[in-house]
Amino acid sequence: MTDWFAQSQAQRRRGRYDPWLLAAAITLAVFGVVMVASSSIAVADGQHIGEFYYLKRHAMFLALGSAMAFALMKIELRLMEKYAFGAMLVGFALLLAVFVPHFGMRINGARRWINLGVIGFQPVEAVKLVLVLYLASYLVRHREGVERKFFGVVKPIGVAALTAALLLVQPDFGSAALIAVVTVGMVWLAGARMRYLVILGTPLIPVAMYLALSTDYRVKRLTSFLDPWKDPFNDGFQLTQALIAIGRGEWFGVGLGASVQKLFYLPEAHTDFILAVIGEELGLAGIVFVLGLFALLVGRGLMLGLRGVEVNQPFAGYVAFGISLMLGLQALVSVGVNLGVLPTKGLTLPLISSGGSSVLMTCVMLGVLLRASFEIHRAEDTRRMATRRDPETQPQARGPARAANPLPLAARGRVEPHIGQVHAYE
Repeated sequence: MTDWFAQSQAQRRRGRYDPWLLAAAITLAVFGVVMVASSSIAVADGQHIGEFYYLKRHAMFLALGSAMAFALMKIELRLMEKYAFGAMLVGFALLLAVFVPHFGMRINGARRWINLGVIGFQPVEAVKLVLVLYLASYLVRHREGVERKFFGVVKPIGVAALTAALLLVQPDFGSAALIAVVTVGMVWLAGARMRYLVILGTPLIPVAMYLALSTDYRVKRLTSFLDPWKDPFNDGFQLTQALIAIGRGEWFGVGLGASVQKLFYLPEAHTDFILAVIGEELGLAGIVFVLGLFALLVGRGLMLGLRGVEVNQPFAGYVAFGISLMLGLQALVSVGVNLGVLPTKGLTLPLISSGGSSVLMTCVMLGVLLRASFEIHRAEDTRRMATRRDPETQPQARGPARAANPLPLAARGRVEPHIGQVHAYE
């Protein structure tokens, strides 16, 4: 009996993948396959490439991404931390490779893809994950400097600024803005003082305004966003058709597969504006369902990030913060564009929109996030077992002895919990 109990404790210390993260990711992926099938058949048939072309392509990349995610779930995060800097250099090289003749691909006036022979790959999708890993590694190694010194904040912001600059040249304004916001969020969660971030961010405001107003197509996006009904058959066509689709769906939609707007009225119905198809076919209930899944995924990831910092797993915690912010903000922008709250950015809805490299790398990011959850749970279980073996290490409920807890908290600055008594486990 004693041997069985000891074996059971050892198994618990090996860790476990977070079931809520896994359930949310799988549900989003399955729902995405259904909606890609519904929204892309008419588009593919009209292009004479086979009515199931986009569905098969989406399923292929989803399967490949799932296999890669499963492999990454078995790799220790310390190995990713070790090679984060080298991976960041490779990321810069990939962003530059799109400008190499015959290797980089120009599609719709933008150089965002590289030619891998049988498929094209969008490097920015890989750079999103690489940047999160690099920032997490930097924040662990230079935590004191980030919290207390201005120049400790300059380096990670500078790396993100260089990445954003390479994206703007392509041009990819949406991804550049996403990377900038995620970087600021990670640095702030690591304890950086807000005044340092404000000082660094203030000069970027006029730069962003100039970039937004420097080209005709961006100006048209802004003006059509402000009043899409002013020119509903030209500049405001996408947004007006999306709003018509969502309004037509009302509470519970017109039925799965019964959308009219996807029949060549709504451009990019299977990619950028797939949420509008969801709204038309499944109504407000379908949109709330999608938002609820993303809220569960992102909220659980952020909570795990906090718990990782608490149990002395700062790299896993910062990785969870970064990936959760990246997926959450991308989903927020995509939803905002479909609802007419934000200008068109060209960002897809993670795991739901039809895609290739975006679907692939989203699965990879989720694999790394699940690995972070495994190591965080493992650290919590180890700490719990140590506390049970030595009851004197448990913090007292009241009095000055509460500060005598010998189990150190790695959390510092803004991420350290201050409400009530600090517990490492429930």
